[in-house]
Amino acid sequence: MLLAPTAFSQEPALEARVPTSNANVHDAPSTASGLLVVVPEGTVLPVIGRQGEWVQVQLSPELRETGMVIRWYEGRHDIIRRGVPMTIGDEDSGWMHDSTVEISEVAAQ
Repeated sequence: MLLAPTAFSQEPALEARVPTSNANVHDAPSTASGLLVVVPEGTVLPVIGRQGEWVQVQLSPELRETGMVIRWYEGRHDIIRRGVPMTIGDEDSGWMHDSTVEISEVAAQ
């Protein structure tokens, strides 16, 4: 039995734009988590995930020059935070609370 091909539903690509003077990017979806970088107004970052009221965004090397880098080390480092071993440094994504950004679909090109 042959079936006709079906179209796979694909969610639209989203981006997060910072509408205020600055917005924080954290290393986990919580205000208690470590701060990676403070991004300036007008910054647009691709959204790669969501957890509740938090959006996960893709970080770019350009943020090291345009944002206020708080913790974005060169290379990976193994540390122990509150008794929990973890690896930090050169994160390629971070978390922003959705109240600090405007989420929109990426314009077709």
